[in-house]
Amino acid sequence: MDFSQITLFLVTSALFGLLAKFLKQPLLIGYLFAGVILAGGGFIKDISSLSNLGKIGVTFLLFLLGLEIKLKEIPEIGKAALIIGSAQIFLTSLLAIFLLLFLGFGFVPSIYIAFALTFSSTIIAVKHLSEKNDLESLYGRITVGVLLLQDLVVVSILLLLSGLKGGNLLFQDFAFLLVKTVSILMAVWFVSKKILPFLFEKFIAASGELLFIVSCAWVLGISSLVAGPIGLSLEVGGFLAGLSLSSLPEHLQIAARTRPLRDFFLTLFFLYLGTRLITGVDIISLLPYAFVLCLFVLIVKPLIVLPIMGMIGYKRRTSLFTGLSIAQVSEFSFILLALGTSLGQVTEKESSLVILVGVFTMIASTYLMIKQEWLYRRLASHLRIFEKKKNKESALIEKVNFQDHLVLIGANRTGRSLINFFRKKGVSFLVVDFDPKVFSSLTAEGINVMFGDISDNEIIKLMNLDKAKMVISTTTNLEDNLTILEQIRGYKVRPASMMTVSTREEGIKLYEAGASYVIVPEVVAGEHIKHLLKAYRFSGERLRKMGKAHFNRLIFK
Repeated sequence: MDFSQITLFLVTSALFGLLAKFLKQPLLIGYLFAGVILAGGGFIKDISSLSNLGKIGVTFLLFLLGLEIKLKEIPEIGKAALIIGSAQIFLTSLLAIFLLLFLGFGFVPSIYIAFALTFSSTIIAVKHLSEKNDLESLYGRITVGVLLLQDLVVVSILLLLSGLKGGNLLFQDFAFLLVKTVSILMAVWFVSKKILPFLFEKFIAASGELLFIVSCAWVLGISSLVAGPIGLSLEVGGFLAGLSLSSLPEHLQIAARTRPLRDFFLTLFFLYLGTRLITGVDIISLLPYAFVLCLFVLIVKPLIVLPIMGMIGYKRRTSLFTGLSIAQVSEFSFILLALGTSLGQVTEKESSLVILVGVFTMIASTYLMIKQEWLYRRLASHLRIFEKKKNKESALIEKVNFQDHLVLIGANRTGRSLINFFRKKGVSFLVVDFDPKVFSSLTAEGINVMFGDISDNEIIKLMNLDKAKMVISTTTNLEDNLTILEQIRGYKVRPASMMTVSTREEGIKLYEAGASYVIVPEVVAGEHIKHLLKAYRFSGERLRKMGKAHFNRLIFK
């Protein structure tokens, strides 16, 4: 592969990446289509070299996954996410196997494809949640927990499959694989606790350049060792390399420095996947199967989540949003099928089918997540069967006829200091928050609190906004704040509203929607700095004294 070929790959990928961005699609969809165009036009001369470079991207992808997972935090996935994720994986894979057998696929390929359909894209779901500022919402937290569980399961499957020889796994082979796996994990734990912290602290961490080079050498070296003499796979090696560095204080810096390298090589990997949709496979013959499997992922997969979440006490809105967030095929599914192909257990045709389903579901699910509020409003009445009358998100307070009260939305950061202020002043107030920990803490203190998402119309109705004298929102989610203002505009006597936003532009939108006062942190910070400079006349000594007082407030309040 020469200079001109790599240039052509990157230019084409950039163009299709821009197109994907314009269409509000994940960039990897653009890279896949770039591969299709390049392969269809006969521009790719050396597919094997492209495949080898793509493997580096996959290795770094698993490396960063391992780097971001802290073993001590795995129990914090949460009981709800553990139950929902485990049930979803079991039921989805089981139903998918029966469907694939009905469609005429062999037993082993059906298992591979079924698991590929079961796992969801962490990259796409988290990107959507982040863009909507929903990562800390109730459904956002559940979704992230489910995705983390899925990632751990798929890594375990990759670990198991990489130990297969010739497609068979006899009892003695399994026992040897188990011993080998336990030995590797123990070695990783020992190195991560006893050796790496000393090396990085004494010789590596002080130099950013050396940190980058050593980290890259570590992931590629460990991956080669695991895939070579040990006999597993590059993907497993990458994950273990990341896991061994995850407890270092420099793990965030390592992730930040290696992520661009991952993105570069991962682009080539998705280009390679795009070429596989063209070379040696009759795509037309796969379309009927792809259509059925896409419907399964986009419709059946969320429907599996709805009753599971309903049974453990979540409202239909939270259940629907969680289901829609995982209604696509994971990027790890492509890796799973690629490994199965290399083991001779699935064919190129079946691997291409999963890629095809992955592309379609990633595109469709992106639009479903964007339109999730619209979908909920139209499906709410039909989804009532998936919701218990007494659920976890009910207004968990005694029935008090609130009147002439303050409504505080969000109590985790800014809201906490406001609660203390309200209590000192003897003001009647009601708190609304979607964080179970915040709810438990406030309930223990005897504070009136509702557990639920403010964008849920039923929660809004229970707040007695029409009788409130003021609404204070500490959330910076623009859509949530606009929903509140839309509700307020319908009242004859409107309560005053104080909102918080992230940018000036959003502040203008809230004022136009009728907000009484909008707090923009970047503006407030600038005004506060000017006030300090005027008050202390650029005196460094007086400013230091003020800083010490502020430090004490941060600690003791």
